[in-house]
Amino acid sequence: MISKLLSIFEEEEISVEEVKINDILVVKPGEKISVDGEVIDGESYIDESMITGESIPTLKENGDKVIGGTINKNGVIRFRVKKVGRDTVLSQIIRLVEEAQGSKPPIQRIADKAVNYFIPVVLAIAIFSFITWYLILGNTLLFALTSLISVLVIACPCALGLASPTAVTVGIGRGAELGVLIKNGEALEISEKLTTIIFDKTGTLTKGEPEVTDISSIGMEDKTLLKMVASVEKNSTHPLAEATVKKAKESGIELLSSEGFNTFRGKGVQAKVEGKEILIGNRILLKEKNIFLSQEVEKRIFQLEMEGKTVMLISFDNKMVGIIAITDTLKGTTKAAIKALKEMKFNIFMITGDNIRTAKAIAQQAGIDHVLAEVLPQDKAKEVKKLQEKGEVVAFVGDGINDAPALAQADVGIAIGSGTDIAIESGDIVLIKDDLLDAVAAIQLSKKVISRIKQNIFWAFAYNAALIPVAAGILYPFFGIIFKPELAGLAMAMSSVTVISLSLLLKRYIPPVKRGAIQKEVTKNR
Repeated sequence: MISKLLSIFEEEEISVEEVKINDILVVKPGEKISVDGEVIDGESYIDESMITGESIPTLKENGDKVIGGTINKNGVIRFRVKKVGRDTVLSQIIRLVEEAQGSKPPIQRIADKAVNYFIPVVLAIAIFSFITWYLILGNTLLFALTSLISVLVIACPCALGLASPTAVTVGIGRGAELGVLIKNGEALEISEKLTTIIFDKTGTLTKGEPEVTDISSIGMEDKTLLKMVASVEKNSTHPLAEATVKKAKESGIELLSSEGFNTFRGKGVQAKVEGKEILIGNRILLKEKNIFLSQEVEKRIFQLEMEGKTVMLISFDNKMVGIIAITDTLKGTTKAAIKALKEMKFNIFMITGDNIRTAKAIAQQAGIDHVLAEVLPQDKAKEVKKLQEKGEVVAFVGDGINDAPALAQADVGIAIGSGTDIAIESGDIVLIKDDLLDAVAAIQLSKKVISRIKQNIFWAFAYNAALIPVAAGILYPFFGIIFKPELAGLAMAMSSVTVISLSLLLKRYIPPVKRGAIQKEVTKNR
């Protein structure tokens, strides 16, 4: 692949092997993006279907990530190289799929064990057939040899050996096409046995982008309250703080300088602005500071929390002056995904660090019945283990970054990401797109693959159980039927073809949860 390198002086064409991190590459319409990077100039629609499975091109502009192997559709873009060689998303996907396709699900042990006994049993049947026809029943040597050879030829351990690997290879490849990376065969089989699915809230069920929804001030304008709060919160990197600062900037508010900034871990922050001691936090922090909350304020807090909002309480000089409510909205596919999983009879849990009222409100919006609230990140794995000790087979769906211990503890860890932000090592199953329907699709695909493996094993056993006795001549005394060696060879080949064909049908499989979405894409593209 040739890339166009932009230097200080001019553009020059170089091979992809020569591309280095921080090089600036130019991509024109119709050209393929060679490595991963970040757009620094221009905008264009990029066809990412080979990575995400989405047929509709995605708009990329300044600051957006681009992935090697995707195709630039219409505009000219310049991007700074971030990853090359084995570190690119495409290379990681290829490596992951290759490793997964070489793995064995536990169900394959049945076939492997059967094959160990298969050859001795077949040899015994063939010799017994020869002895019976030639020495006991007195048939000709030719007839007895025909029976012996037919048994040896028609016996097919190949079909048993192909039953699992072909289905796993095709199924995992199909998953990659759908944006679902299944890292090993064991994950396929366990996914088929799942009883419980736990979803992390922030960034998984919700967008992970908190927004200010309500400002209630006491004795001042809402804009003044927001200005003072944002002037304190600009010193913090907490998502709630960032939401407050963002709201202030959107409102055209110029922030003030602050001093003496202090953080109360898990409770709030404090600083001085224009001589006022400003405290921002939850109910626990304000009670520790002996700040009185009136009945009217308590009522407002209760109302906001019942709406699924996180409440920030604000005091100036130890006097309650206002409330700011922040919410993190559900993703567009959350409700549909939860509904689909409930129809599949799974127990669905939501786990979060939020207080119980806020957590229950959000769970209700999503359609989730079971809530694990006020759980610290380091304790999520413990909650997973508690359910496992009750006999549940648990999948944990998280963002693959903060949820690593829980993903590892779960029977199946499903890491949900987007594009280049995928935490490739985080789960047993990795979702390329930030779409919860893909989590459902992964489980449905796993069930289909394991079902197909069972079908393959059944037909392989059925073929041998039915035709080996016929080849041995069991029907000859009654109907005069016996297999000639050439027909036995044809039948043997057909058994392997049947197993392979059943596995290849997975190539066209569309998980039920994706059928509507794919049909819409087809309609749009017409």
